[in-house]
Amino acid sequence: MSHSHGQPHHHHTFAPSGQGTVMLDIGGGIGAMIIYTPAAMHGHEIEVSPVGDTGARTHAAVRARYVSAGVTFCVVIDGLPEGRYVVWQDDDTPLTQVEVRGGAVAEVTWPANLVAGRRPVSV
Repeated sequence: MSHSHGQPHHHHTFAPSGQGTVMLDIGGGIGAMIIYTPAAMHGHEIEVSPVGDTGARTHAAVRARYVSAGVTFCVVIDGLPEGRYVVWQDDDTPLTQVEVRGGAVAEVTWPANLVAGRRPVSV
């Protein structure tokens, strides 16, 4: 779902996911983060990094996801070692910090009036 800097860049798919199709790598000391965004951010990348190591960023693209209440737009980043993470507004500006706990999913809501500074991912 996500990949770290320094890894080969894989093309993201922006096709909507079906209800119940997201599997997460969590458990023990590993957690995940979901960042809910406005629809206008579809295709934009959002980065997160551990608070103490802001150069070790992981990112994923905003996708449409079908849920029982309709469609939501979000980023899902799994496989995160538990700890405190920075959610980046753009390459240089932190948006917020979030605590990720092992075996759990942390949730963040992106401000409705803010579009990420990172350009949309090309397919």
